[in-house]
Amino acid sequence: MIKELIHDPVFLARKSELATKDDLLIADDLLQTLIAHEEECVGMAANMIGYLKNIIAFDNDGEYMVMFNPHIIKKSGQYETEESCLSLLGGPRKTKRYKSIKVQYQNREFQTRIKTFNDWTAQIIQHEIDHCNGILI
Repeated sequence: MIKELIHDPVFLARKSELATKDDLLIADDLLQTLIAHEEECVGMAANMIGYLKNIIAFDNDGEYMVMFNPHIIKKSGQYETEESCLSLLGGPRKTKRYKSIKVQYQNREFQTRIKTFNDWTAQIIQHEIDHCNGILI
């Protein structure tokens, strides 16, 4: 189900809880909401649709991907950039990101996976993991 976006910075600044198999429907809603906003958005975290769960969905080079409980275990190539956010009003904000990240996460079957992402996809994932940690740009 496509959900309404949350714009409350106090809610968005709260840290998300670990996701469980009971949260699969939240992931479905998150993905459907992301697809509904594909013209202006490339990634979302569950708190953007009202759930404080550690789940992200994003465009991975043209194919959507969902991660449960992602965290970055290695990063390299720091750079400064500007980002906007569908949940936050106002224009782009400056932030620091890494060109390459290694992420440990769980898939829909809650199997642990580790994968390296680079460039634009790495930037999207970093933004969404920040959301899960209550960090707003």
